[in-house]
Amino acid sequence: MARKSFDKAFKIAAVKLVLEDGMSVSEVSKELSIHYNSLYRWISEYEEYGESAFPGHGTALYSYQYEIKKLKQENLELRKELELLKKFRAFLKKKNT
Repeated sequence: MARKSFDKAFKIAAVKLVLEDGMSVSEVSKELSIHYNSLYRWISEYEEYGESAFPGHGTALYSYQYEIKKLKQENLELRKELELLKKFRAFLKKKNT
């Protein structure tokens, strides 16, 4: 069975029912036919990231984890390039003297 996917507007509307309209998580989850754990996760993401939560089709947490992973990889590559340049500079000094 395929997982249900919900767009950003739906998630924000569900979260606002809990936060602004004062409905309970169990009421909203039954009304909208979603799992209450999903709604709790959406609420915590919305409270942490505000309107920028739920970018694209993924979650905010996933997007930030992906960005961190990409930056770590770039950092590693730059460190390797720097080490190579340091070795090359040492090689040129020996050759010129």
